[in-house]
Amino acid sequence: MAPKPKPKPTVSSPSQPPAPIEDLFMSLNLHIQRSQFDQAVKVADQILLVAPSDEDAIRCKVVALIKEDRIDDVLSVIQASQRLPVDFIFLKAYCLYRQNKLDESLESLKSQEGTSATMLLESQILYRLGKMDACIDIYQKLQKSKIDSLEINLVAGLVLAGRASDVEGMLDAMRVKATSSFELAYNTACSLIERSKYKDAEQLLLSARRVGQETLMEDNLADDDIEIELAPIAVQLAYVQQLLGNTPEAMEAYTGIISRNLADESSLAVAINNLVVLKGPKDISDSLRKLDRLIEKGNAAQRFQLSNGLESKLSPKQRETIYANRVLLLLHSNKMDQARELVAALPDMFADSVMPVLLQAAVLVRENKSGKAEEILGQFAEKFPDKAKVVLLARAQVAVAAGHPQIAAESLSKIADIQHLPATVATIVSLKERAGDIDGAEAVFDSAIQWWSNSMTEDNKLTVIMQEAASFKLKHGREKEAACLYEELVKSHKSLQALIGLVTTAARVDVDKAEAYEKQLKPLPGLKGVDVESLERTSGAKPVQSDSRVEVTEAYEESKNKDKAKKKRKRKPRYPKGFDPANPGPPPDPERWLPKRERSSYRPKRKDKRAAQVRGSQGAVVREKHEAAGTDASANISNSKSDQATTSKGSSQSAAPSQSKPPSKSSKKKSRK
Repeated sequence: MAPKPKPKPTVSSPSQPPAPIEDLFMSLNLHIQRSQFDQAVKVADQILLVAPSDEDAIRCKVVALIKEDRIDDVLSVIQASQRLPVDFIFLKAYCLYRQNKLDESLESLKSQEGTSATMLLESQILYRLGKMDACIDIYQKLQKSKIDSLEINLVAGLVLAGRASDVEGMLDAMRVKATSSFELAYNTACSLIERSKYKDAEQLLLSARRVGQETLMEDNLADDDIEIELAPIAVQLAYVQQLLGNTPEAMEAYTGIISRNLADESSLAVAINNLVVLKGPKDISDSLRKLDRLIEKGNAAQRFQLSNGLESKLSPKQRETIYANRVLLLLHSNKMDQARELVAALPDMFADSVMPVLLQAAVLVRENKSGKAEEILGQFAEKFPDKAKVVLLARAQVAVAAGHPQIAAESLSKIADIQHLPATVATIVSLKERAGDIDGAEAVFDSAIQWWSNSMTEDNKLTVIMQEAASFKLKHGREKEAACLYEELVKSHKSLQALIGLVTTAARVDVDKAEAYEKQLKPLPGLKGVDVESLERTSGAKPVQSDSRVEVTEAYEESKNKDKAKKKRKRKPRYPKGFDPANPGPPPDPERWLPKRERSSYRPKRKDKRAAQVRGSQGAVVREKHEAAGTDASANISNSKSDQATTSKGSSQSAAPSQSKPPSKSSKKKSRK
């Protein structure tokens, strides 16, 4: 093996002097104009070698790093430049915003002046935090600054704030058309969806797609890039089809978006989530695989967690929905350990939401721990009374399914907004009645009557509540209280139904009052000449059809028969093919439809006499003939013996039964071999 050649010694060249700083700044400016930000960072580093404290070079480097999405490097540069008199607070807040560190970013902006850039960044942070009212206030203040495309963000904020009905008036006030840009048309269509105007939203989304295609084609974007840019519109069109009940079309659209994979990360996540919802518990494994596409790469062995890009781009409501659907799929697939682990992490992610505690209760119910689920739901309702409505409804549902009607009634009674509505009152009364708490159910009726008596609403339900309360009291043997309610209804509302109930109820407790109110009932026609006392003495009348009714019935039947006769029309007889009516030939056999054995020409087949011969072993005899012969012989023998008995023994009255003996010849034949 030949030895390796030794490297040749290099001649050391004298170090070249650095380029003038003016030339470096010219090169830096050229790279920035050409959007060559990676080269701009290198040139900025060369400038900082010559002038380490140059503010312009540091600022250009920070901006170039931001353009290159190197946010961590930006924060490192800002941290290293703290001693320099350069204000990087705004850029630092922006970098923290890009890293989804929203609270830190908002805290950094507090020391900044209220410039339009600072206010715009603050509004974006508030938008991400879900604080829509504060976000909209800043957008409205920025209207005087004439910022481009401000109306797009303002419409989005109004939609997420639950003020979709204000979008149309706001656009009219700003004198902006919804189709002026595809982004604005998209956001306006979202407001129409919130107002349940699905057809109008569909038309506006189609217009947004057309405007977007025209705009992006003018910018010379490739077809794939155009499809990626317009992916949110495609997903929203599929969602509109889903809301309109066109499930096959919606599923086809979602599947196409997912399979082509030409969509931004957030649109793809929304399409996957909506497709999972449409499929429901069908093909759970495929739905779980699709949701696994949204998790952070390299996090497969750990719990389910969305990627950093989705965590920053999706709204809190969207992220919460994806996590909740993941938990439900795990419950359907009976993967309790994964569901329990994911549910335990949700309270830290969504501290202000009720969804984590609801999912925790769902897991406990699936594990047959309904009592524990009721306990944690009750504790949450006491701790957060402003969020207790949904939690108490869930607790009532869990209690009913577990057979705890008293706990369910107690949960519904704590919801002040609905506890006096007729449906809620009926549910609570039914639950208490099932639990055997009749007094408690009556107290619910009394409380509802008092509340509706003091209510000044137009749609007052006092009559309905009192009517049901009277029926309930009457059912449980409290006639006096029921009669009082009926009487109050009659006096205040002149209700005929209440008057009937009052008469029937008062007849049990106060006959005089029943007779007094009975006079207010209209008399029935045909009862003036009826003697009630004589009618009571009769045993009862049998229903007899009167002559007039019989005549009417007969007349009706005759007219019906006439109508049927009129409706019948004569049709020409249909003959078989080739049949001549003039020469019909011999008539057909009239017995052709009868079975053969019933026809006059039928003759049964002769039986074979040989079939009666007995076939068997030697010595076998015919049983019937032997029995007949034996019977005759026994009769003769007994008669002869009885004669002998009477002659020889006249005093005996009974004789033992005699047995017939075969003749000697037959016995001899049997003894032969």
